Amino acid sequence: MSRQEDFFNHITKGNTCKGDFITLGSAMLDGQTIKNAYVNVPLKTMNRHGLIAGATGTGKTKTLQVLAENLSEKGIPVLLMDIKGDLSGIAQPSPGHPKIDERHEKIGLDFTPKSFPVEIMSLSEQDGVRLRATISEFGPVLLSRILDLTETQSGIVSVIFKYCDDNKLPLLDLKDFKKILQYCTNEGKPEFEEAYGRISTASTGAILRKLIEIEQQGGDLFFGEKSFEVEDLLRTTRDGRGYINIIRLTDIQDRPKLFSTFMLSLLAEIYETLPEQGDSGQPELVMFIDEAHLIFNEASKALLNQIESIVKLIRSKGVGLYFVTQNPTDVPEGVLSQLGLKIQHALRAFTAKDRKAIKLTAQNYPDTEYYDTADVLTSLGTGEALVSALDEKGRPTPLAATMMRAPMSRMDILNETELQTLLDDSKLVLKYNETIDRESAYEMLNKKINQAEKLKQKEDARLEKEKEQEAKTKKTTRRRSTAQNPIIKVLTSATFIRSVFGILKRVMK
Repeated sequence: MSRQEDFFNHITKGNTCKGDFITLGSAMLDGQTIKNAYVNVPLKTMNRHGLIAGATGTGKTKTLQVLAENLSEKGIPVLLMDIKGDLSGIAQPSPGHPKIDERHEKIGLDFTPKSFPVEIMSLSEQDGVRLRATISEFGPVLLSRILDLTETQSGIVSVIFKYCDDNKLPLLDLKDFKKILQYCTNEGKPEFEEAYGRISTASTGAILRKLIEIEQQGGDLFFGEKSFEVEDLLRTTRDGRGYINIIRLTDIQDRPKLFSTFMLSLLAEIYETLPEQGDSGQPELVMFIDEAHLIFNEASKALLNQIESIVKLIRSKGVGLYFVTQNPTDVPEGVLSQLGLKIQHALRAFTAKDRKAIKLTAQNYPDTEYYDTADVLTSLGTGEALVSALDEKGRPTPLAATMMRAPMSRMDILNETELQTLLDDSKLVLKYNETIDRESAYEMLNKKINQAEKLKQKEDARLEKEKEQEAKTKKTTRRRSTAQNPIIKVLTSATFIRSVFGILKRVMK
């Protein structure tokens, strides 16, 4: 048996699936594509998370697109974080190209252009379904971790949430939380301290500064109503295809704090909402986080621990998380160790640091007699990748350098007319794009302060009136007492005055 035949049997045996699966492409040996040596990923293990990595221009986005399309076709909803703004073309079929036909001929797969059901979403003022969440939904623990607060400051946040719960003050947006922070150290200080103890103005000031940092990155647009419901990410079409929900994030690349805040709140909400599923036949939802380093680079240790915990737990809810980034080292080791599917596009070795990173990356993959993994990592072409997945029993599949299949949808963005047509047909745009600003803590505390101010003014006016009345009473009393004094009466009597003047006249004579 030739080496090529031996390799073919090695790959096909390791990628045999009894249940449903996705075919990523065909394996390669010594730079040549082995036709029909398919590299498959079982749907059953798609909730075990994954990584798509590689240098700029090596095909990461197209791999993400292929996975999203095939998941949608299997009836699994998808959520894509579109940082670069180049994924909206999934809503239109591929125009085709001779190079695509040539690629698929080598792989041994037919190519059929298709469009997919897409929902465009937004965290900012960009067009799309508006995604929001309230401060109350975050809760004190998650909010404290996002703000990177100290233990003392976190305790204050917990007490403030308790005060709002006890007094039925809804915390919906940032202005609500800012207002309660100011209230508990100013107008409401006596009431607050009596029930919950004294809090430091220095601590509330520090919390307020952290809130302003989030606000400056666009948090005032994200926090509020109407809150997005997780169930709307799980929709399928009448013909059974899963919706591909694309969140447009091109305008928040320089606002990593907002991106981290959104991601963590969404993951926490999904975890709280979805029921336990365990290892079923396929996932309920698959999320792709493009430019994943934006989450991790700016995250505090507490935030990283929270993300790592959610990554470990959320797969039991049937949710798969896929991180897309340039280098695997962008992802913390605690998260990287949880990832079952690894798709590694080419890496470039321009510096000693790059070469060291390539050696470390090669060690993340199973050993194989067919490749020098570190060497292959630098020689892969565009649209080629090293793939290691988990089989249906959770065991790593054979490592395969893979010629990746091409996306069935357009590898470009929608034009303005196509985008507007998509938004006009969206039911979720009608549901979520109305801004609601109902009475909450901000308005209720302002009303309480105004009422207290009016009562104070009334009390001040009453006291002033009482003072004036008291002054009048004292003046009248003084007059009466003077008039009734017997000495004064004698001294001011007509007889006494005449007598005095009579004496004076005689003296003068």
